[in-house]
Amino acid sequence: MSKDTINVGGEEKVVREDTAKSYRGTVWALLSVLGFIVIVAIMFFAFYLKSATDNKPSETPGQMEQRTRQ
Repeated sequence: MSKDTINVGGEEKVVREDTAKSYRGTVWALLSVLGFIVIVAIMFFAFYLKSATDNKPSETPGQMEQRTRQ
């Protein structure tokens, strides 16, 4: 069996190769999910700020509809 080292909690541990691959895969998956959440949050706040500074925050939906029909 092949051995590999992983870094857990600041110390290196010698584990089997399949365990090391599984550990690295789990870390990669968690980082990918975290990156996706960060990108979605940035997009959400960017669109929220754009809509909050639309210069017509008190316009009713009826007024918006009339404006689009003209």
